[in-house]
Amino acid sequence: MTPLDQPLSCFKAYDIRGRLDEDLTEANAYRIGRAFADVLDAKRVVIGRDVRPSSEGLAGALADGLMAAGVEVLDLGLSGTEETYFAVSHLNADGGICVTASHNPMDYNGMKMVRANSAPIGSESGMAEIKALAESGAFREEVPGGTIKDVSDTRVSYVECLLGFVSTSALKPLKILVNAGNGAAGPSFDAIADGLAKAGAPWEFVRMHHTPDGSFPNGIPNPLLPENQPVTSEAVVREGADFAVAWDGDFDRCFFFDHEGGFIPGEYVVGLLAEVFLTKTPGAKIVHDPRIIWSTQHVVSEAGGQAIMSQCGHSNIKQILRDQDAVYGGEMSAHHYFRDFFYCDSGMIPWLLIGELLNRKNTTLKALMEERRTTFPSSGEVNFRVDDTGPVISRIESTYAPQASSRDDIDGLSLSFDSWRFNLRSSNTEPLLRLNIEAKGNPELVAEKLDELRNMIQQ
Repeated sequence: MTPLDQPLSCFKAYDIRGRLDEDLTEANAYRIGRAFADVLDAKRVVIGRDVRPSSEGLAGALADGLMAAGVEVLDLGLSGTEETYFAVSHLNADGGICVTASHNPMDYNGMKMVRANSAPIGSESGMAEIKALAESGAFREEVPGGTIKDVSDTRVSYVECLLGFVSTSALKPLKILVNAGNGAAGPSFDAIADGLAKAGAPWEFVRMHHTPDGSFPNGIPNPLLPENQPVTSEAVVREGADFAVAWDGDFDRCFFFDHEGGFIPGEYVVGLLAEVFLTKTPGAKIVHDPRIIWSTQHVVSEAGGQAIMSQCGHSNIKQILRDQDAVYGGEMSAHHYFRDFFYCDSGMIPWLLIGELLNRKNTTLKALMEERRTTFPSSGEVNFRVDDTGPVISRIESTYAPQASSRDDIDGLSLSFDSWRFNLRSSNTEPLLRLNIEAKGNPELVAEKLDELRNMIQQ
């Protein structure tokens, strides 16, 4: 096959993502399938896809490329990214690819990839090689005998795995509102809910925007955007639910709302799940990202665990989880990773664990969060559009670093002071600076430092 005239700009640090018919086409998907098979020397590959109209065609072209390399393609059909991760290990495949654009705009699509044992593929673990080969077209000779097989029944085993994270016999009544955002989550959630019911769990569910619909009649499913939160926030109050969970398009991220409709920032969910696992596995290792850390580190220390900091990004955290055999890892962006889920992220396991925790403590999500948010208030992530981020970071470093009590450079610039801390990092994919600030018991200080740093960034 002849080389491409232009580089494949859809390849990013952690996955593939691009604008349809420009960065990502079915012809390119075919090339990616061929390259994936050659680089991994794969014989069996799992593929899945989200609900976007373009995903079926891209998945078909991807499968054609894999089969041209002699691969047995194991097709999950419509499914979540985490179901691909599960199926790769469960079916002993050599790798897996989910065609999804998750929460990106309608004119985008992409792919998330893993190798055997659901291990991550990143910029230093195969992504560059796949990109280079797809661009060059210098594939091995075609191999006859490639096939495709429907393995959608793998969902039964996936549900069994997830329900193993909670003690279903000990669950007490709860009413939970779930917002699938018309993404891929609906059918998978229904299978989990059926499994809970068969196990006798007395949980009641209220479903909204539940039917998969690639036209996204209720907007692109991205519950992290403030403008997308009121619909779930209002519904949880209206329905009298104990809490609500909302997912993005491929449901590898989940977001929580308390019974009064309050949105729970992701950094506090990391600490909450850390507590759950340290109760189940005393002394375990917990991995977290470097953006907002004090609340998580406090929880882990109080519970007798070991906190380990990682660079942001799924391939980084997954690798550290594997290297350290950590029981759980979390990012404030709402990605949560689990040792007993092949060290991969899941958007379904967190709400099961939080529901079980509320049952065990006989309390509310709001009550659990209030003390943590008061003790360690934070700004959340604030983004600034900056064409050249380097000089801005240097200017802030020269101003603040001399007064800092400690610093780390694991991911961006992190400086800690006696009563507050900030992390400033460049986006991997956009001309953005991302700022996070936290303090010890002083939300006014967070607001003050946010204004101070905003002025410096925008000057």
